[in-house]
Amino acid sequence: MPYNIEYHKDFIKFLKKHQDIQAKVFESFETIAQNPYEAKLDIKKLQGKANHYCLRISKYRFLYEVLENEILIYAYKADSRGDIYK
Repeated sequence: MPYNIEYHKDFIKFLKKHQDIQAKVFESFETIAQNPYEAKLDIKKLQGKANHYCLRISKYRFLYEVLENEILIYAYKADSRGDIYK
């Protein structure tokens, strides 16, 4: 059963400014929703946080959390490589 995807309002706001990657990001999250642990994308687990991951596309990073008990992928932050972890 695929996970549901929920996007934070700031995440959507970022994508509206960067329409060149918008389709790729949504497509990637659809892939992640099918199986969040075996997606064949450039994904790294964040250290120090349980179930938090970073999707890397080009020079941008997209942070999300896998909520097992709710069967939900929550995408909460998007920014450029240099600014995402601040």
